[in-house]
Amino acid sequence: MPKNKTGLPCLKDYIPIVGEDTIEELKLLASRLKGKKIQHINSTRVGGGVAEMLARIVPLMRELGVDIEWDVIEGNADFFSVTKKFHNALHGRPEIITDKDFDVYLETARTYNRTTKINGDIVFVHDPQPIALIQNKKKLKDVKWIWRCHIDVSTPDERVWDFLSAFVEGYDASMFSSPKFTRPLKIPQFLICPAIDPLSDKNKPLSKETIAKVLSKYGIDSKKPIISQVSRYDYLKDPVGVIDAFKLVKRYVDAQLVLIGNSAADDPEGEEVLAQVRERAKDIPDIHILLIEPENNDIEVNALQRASSVIVQKSLKEGFALTVTEALWKEKPVVASAVGGIPLQIKNMYSGLLCHCVEGAALKIRQFLNNPAFAKRMAHNGSMHIKHNFLLTRLIREHMLLALSLGQKGDIITL
Repeated sequence: MPKNKTGLPCLKDYIPIVGEDTIEELKLLASRLKGKKIQHINSTRVGGGVAEMLARIVPLMRELGVDIEWDVIEGNADFFSVTKKFHNALHGRPEIITDKDFDVYLETARTYNRTTKINGDIVFVHDPQPIALIQNKKKLKDVKWIWRCHIDVSTPDERVWDFLSAFVEGYDASMFSSPKFTRPLKIPQFLICPAIDPLSDKNKPLSKETIAKVLSKYGIDSKKPIISQVSRYDYLKDPVGVIDAFKLVKRYVDAQLVLIGNSAADDPEGEEVLAQVRERAKDIPDIHILLIEPENNDIEVNALQRASSVIVQKSLKEGFALTVTEALWKEKPVVASAVGGIPLQIKNMYSGLLCHCVEGAALKIRQFLNNPAFAKRMAHNGSMHIKHNFLLTRLIREHMLLALSLGQKGDIITL
């Protein structure tokens, strides 16, 4: 496959998947952005769906001729501990948020406001961690600001939301992944779902030999059905609940469970959750708990997903859940919780199976394992749904359309 200067696939490599007309449309939109610089800012370069998407969006938009860059704010362990609390609280999980936590956040915000250079004409700020960058708006009057929220803030801790919304409403526009995620705001809101890169190492086709090597590396039996979940070790991803569901499945089907997780710089709870997972899995046969760091290991995650008989995403709360998108794209039968953006991807009994509890997850995993023809049909439908709605080219198109919709005086215009 040809590569561009980054060593990544070129635009023309996507034509067999999305069609030549799609690529030509992207080129046309990019030409309209000539003279404008786009800047994306988030809190980490590795770990999590935001970093993964930006790592693919930026080089492809540069190939289109768009002046674009990606910057990351500076934070410390105390700051990321606080923002993790905020993340949980915004999802509605009870958290003890103290005045000191708000002070830590504001102190770090003062620091990153000094050290983060804002040099874009259109600035996308991702999630709560860097949200206070909007305080630079008064001295950068010609900059258009967009807050990109990847999480569900529909039922948040009101104290945390009140604190953050004071920053949000300083932005020119906001982006959400689902209409269910939003709150009433005084600024325009746009629905732009995340997407995956079908040609990334995590999603591209792999040879049987590559898959076999990865299974051998981790001691996974290729002849026994594999149930897997790919997620950070996070309470909201409920890996302990996945183990409980597997125990119920194991009574009837001789299968194995593979939990595939990683860590991220802005998630300090990972080690604690991983310890709890290991404790719950103790003395249960056929459970593989893997810690695969995100850098340079996408091929392994890809191989493990492709080797799976059923892929699970039993989240308690969820953003869009790109791990579901990845699994569906690979034509894998998926059992997932009916939370967050998952129902946008899975129509129950058509493109996968939705669940609401441990027992329901176990029942639906067994349904797939016991009926391969049904599983294959659901998996095919799921893959087609992703192809038509959740690939990277669509996301880039909508990013450019939003950038173009920002009028010279900060007004939102209709193209």
